Amino acid sequence: MSQVLTVKKHTTLHTQFPQVVTASNLARQRAHTLVYGRRITAELVDLIGVHQGEPLQVVAAWKVGPYDALLLGDTLSASLIEALTHYELDFADTRDLPDLSEPGVVVMDMDSTAIEIECIDEIAVLAGVGEQVSAVTERAMQGELDFEQSLRQRVAALEGADASILESVRAELPLMPGLPELVKTLQHYGWKVAIASGGFTYFSDHLKETLALDYARSNTLEIVDGKLTGQVLGEVVDAQVKADILHMLAEEYDVAPHNTVAIGDGANDLLMIKAAGLGIAYHAKPKVQAEAPSSIRHADLGGVMCILSASLLPQGIGW
Repeated sequence: MSQVLTVKKHTTLHTQFPQVVTASNLARQRAHTLVYGRRITAELVDLIGVHQGEPLQVVAAWKVGPYDALLLGDTLSASLIEALTHYELDFADTRDLPDLSEPGVVVMDMDSTAIEIECIDEIAVLAGVGEQVSAVTERAMQGELDFEQSLRQRVAALEGADASILESVRAELPLMPGLPELVKTLQHYGWKVAIASGGFTYFSDHLKETLALDYARSNTLEIVDGKLTGQVLGEVVDAQVKADILHMLAEEYDVAPHNTVAIGDGANDLLMIKAAGLGIAYHAKPKVQAEAPSSIRHADLGGVMCILSASLLPQGIGW
């Protein structure tokens, strides 16, 4: 059973970083660099400081489930980013974060974000056209192809396949690590959680039901006489539709645009990532990482809570 990722002070961190206890409120207010990871020791912080050529200024520290989160007085300079990347730690700028203590909406992509696979690629393997379809998927994810055109091209390759292969894929659907905990934690804070996907309803509806999501929308594969026809029914969920869903849910739940979060990994997610109050590229393609306001490169989906938790700092969680 998934657990809420508790955001709290922790004596082990204060033992590691005693300077956070005496840091001034002004120092914390001026600090905007968040660093987070599964285990951040004083020794690791020292190594990062040596790597960037200047000791780090740790002004607050707290736990988010199994993660350590540190607030630094250092700016996210190129040298600090290079050092954090070298030591495989994630980071974020905490200015203008959504407020976790207020109602909010999170919309996430499904394939390679909420789940570990690209469903269409797995379906294609079972249909005997795996290599043909996966090559098109990769180009679409990189932003080299129009999404709707590439989707229809890939689905067309499935024509005549037995629809039972959908159940074969769904039966072993691998959730992205941290997904159940992220959903449960967001709901604990009163947030709404949705999926907007260029994938298929057969899988997104399953996630909506099993995780008690508030909303899910994706594409519908046409099935006739137990066979895939190679067609998609209705409007294709493309980049613009994803962004529209984000706006629609914010309006429906009376959530300020600033308190919306979008999470995705492919080029088809960029519009909603840029439309959100906080857009997060999750283990994303280089183009998406380059254009997204924030990126999670190493953490699992619990990293989303690490970022949002920094909005609770005024309540004193970090010291």
